[in-house]
Amino acid sequence: MIVPVILAGGSGTRLWPLSRDLFPKQLINIDNTHTMLQNTILRLEGIEEINSPIIVCNEAHRFMTAEQLRQITIQPEAIVLEPVGKNTAPAVAIAALKSMELKNDPILLILPADHVIGNIPEFHCVIKAGYECAQKDKLITFGIVPDSPETGYGYIRKGDLLETLSGACRIDAFVEKPDFETAKKYIASGSYCWNSGMFMFKASAIIKEFEKYAPTFIKLCREAISTGSQDLDFLRLDKDVFSRIPSDSIDYSVMEKTLNGVVIPFNGGWNDLGSFDALWQTGSKDENRNVIRGDVLLHDVKDSYVSSESSLVTAVGIDKFVIVETKDAILVCPRDRVQDVKKIVLKLKNQGRNESVTHRKVYRPWGSYETMDIEQRFQVKRITVKPGAKLSLQKHFHRAEHWTVVSGTAVITRGNEEILLKEDQSTYIPLGTLHRLENPGKIPLELIEVQTGSYLGEDDIVRLDDVYGRKE
Repeated sequence: MIVPVILAGGSGTRLWPLSRDLFPKQLINIDNTHTMLQNTILRLEGIEEINSPIIVCNEAHRFMTAEQLRQITIQPEAIVLEPVGKNTAPAVAIAALKSMELKNDPILLILPADHVIGNIPEFHCVIKAGYECAQKDKLITFGIVPDSPETGYGYIRKGDLLETLSGACRIDAFVEKPDFETAKKYIASGSYCWNSGMFMFKASAIIKEFEKYAPTFIKLCREAISTGSQDLDFLRLDKDVFSRIPSDSIDYSVMEKTLNGVVIPFNGGWNDLGSFDALWQTGSKDENRNVIRGDVLLHDVKDSYVSSESSLVTAVGIDKFVIVETKDAILVCPRDRVQDVKKIVLKLKNQGRNESVTHRKVYRPWGSYETMDIEQRFQVKRITVKPGAKLSLQKHFHRAEHWTVVSGTAVITRGNEEILLKEDQSTYIPLGTLHRLENPGKIPLELIEVQTGSYLGEDDIVRLDDVYGRKE
C-alpha cells in the first residue's frame, strides 16, 4: 500500500505576481487546466498500490486546498494544517505519524505539489522500483538525471550500484547548490543527480530514523498531533507546540545521516517550476521560441515568456525577457535575472503592500470576491457565492453595504428579517446591523457590493456564527 504525502505548504515567491502568499503556485494552473496540486495527484492514476493522499498545507490555504481536491473527486485520508512554515522535515514526520494511525505501516510517497513531470509512464516505473526498495526498509530519494549544469538545484552523489534494473545506488553524499563550473564537473562525471525532493519509505522506517537522529524533534511532532484538534475536514496541529519544532529539511534531519539511504535515478521531463525561466523552458514555444499565455501581441521578440491575465500585452524588439501581467501588477525582467523576483516581493512586504499577499480576486470557502474599485470612503466588489454556500453571520463597526444581485438568487439575513432577492433586486445593510448572505440555488450567485464608511479593511468583521469554523 502506498500513501502519497503531498507537501503543499510553499509560497512560490519567485513566481510573483502569478503566485502570492494567499494564492501560491501549487494552487494555480500554470502548466495546464489543472492546478499544480491537482496534477500532482492526478499523475498517480494507474498505480495499483496507490491509496488516498495525506495533504500537508498552510492553514491559510485550507479551504482552497479542500475545494481543489473536491473538483477532481479526491477524498484525502487527512488534510494536515501547518500553523507556520517549518520546511519539509516536520511535514514528513507528522504525515508518517498520522499515517500509522490510519493504516498498517504504509509506504509513503513524498511529493512536493509544485513539480512538472513530462514522462508519466517513466515516473510510474521509478515509483514501482521505489516501492520494491522501500519494502526492504530502505529510504529512497528520486534523483533527476541532469541535462545541464544547473546551479539552482542541490545534487546527490551516487555511491555503489545496488540494483542494475532500476539503477538504484547507495547515497554517497548530498551536495549544496554549486557554482557553474562545479556544476559542469558534476555533469561530466556522470556520478551526480539533481535532488528532486521526492522520497519513498515505510512510515515505520522514517519514524525510526527520526527517533535515532532527532528524538526531541519527533517527540514534539507527536505532541503537536496529540494536542491538536479535528476541525471539519482538517487536522489542526497545536500551534504552540508546532512553533517549538525546529525548521529543518528531511535531507538534513535524516537522509544525510541514515545508513539506509538509496537514490533511484529518474529521467522523465522533471522540473520544479521554481522560476519564470523554468516556465519558459517547459512551455510550448512559437516560431520565435516565445512562450505566450493570454492576450499577447509581439513584434521582433524572441526567447521570451509573456503572460497576460486581463489586458492586451504588447512588446517590440526584446530578447530573453519575462513579462507577466495580472489585474493588479506587472513584472518586466530579463530571463537571466528571474531569481531576483523574490527581492521585489521582499520590498513589497517591507512596504506593507497587499500585492505580495493576495490577488484582487480573493477566494473564500463560500466562493470569492474581487475588488473592482476602491477609494478613501468607498469600495466596490464583485461577489460570487457557490450553490448551497453561505457567508458567516456578521456585522461591521465602520462600514455599511449595498448589495445588488446580478444573477442567481440570494437569501439575506438583515437584523431580524430574512429577504429573498432575485436578479436586479437590491438591499442595504446599515452599519452595525447583523447580516448574512446565502445562495439557496443551483447556480452561482453573482452580486455587486458597494461598501461605504470610514474604514473598509477586511478585519472589520465580527462573526457570530460560521459554518466553516472561522473565528473573528
